[in-house]
Amino acid sequence: MLAGTLPGAIEYPGPGTYDVTASVRIRSEPAAIDLQGTVRASLKLTAPRAKPTHTVTVNRTTLHRNTTTTLTYTVRRDSENGDGSARFGLIGEETSGVRISTTDPRCVNPLVGRYPATTRLPHALDCALTTLQPGRPAKVTVNVSVGPTCSTVVSKLGYWMPDGQALYTGGMQPGPTLTCA
Repeated sequence: MLAGTLPGAIEYPGPGTYDVTASVRIRSEPAAIDLQGTVRASLKLTAPRAKPTHTVTVNRTTLHRNTTTTLTYTVRRDSENGDGSARFGLIGEETSGVRISTTDPRCVNPLVGRYPATTRLPHALDCALTTLQPGRPAKVTVNVSVGPTCSTVVSKLGYWMPDGQALYTGGMQPGPTLTCA
């Protein structure tokens, strides 16, 4: 029997009864056993949904073709829990030609490729925020340049809620999505 926490990328849905279906494969070494099948179970969750600990807002939500738009994102930690660190990211549609930039030293366009590559993704931005405190939000000003092809830009915030040395703590939450007209 195995037990433990499975990493996942979905928000806790809140209390209720949920039907869970999983494909399972069990193999032994040496290869004496090879079982596979489907497992179904009903799962009752009783814990209340936690209040958000962080919020992300932006001063406008619409981008326009052939325009550079300056945006100010505000990242708040609304809880006494956790610490002042968070990762804030933005990403546009790669094939659209959108470019996201900033002069904020906490942010970079992500580096891709193998060393000694220096290629950075112009359609994405990654910011390391380290001074978030309740009552002291972080502001990140970015420029989004859209060419003749529109692009949406999505944002998300990742943060750690220290719980000893537990690995799966904290969360990832969506920020505002920018549309294009």
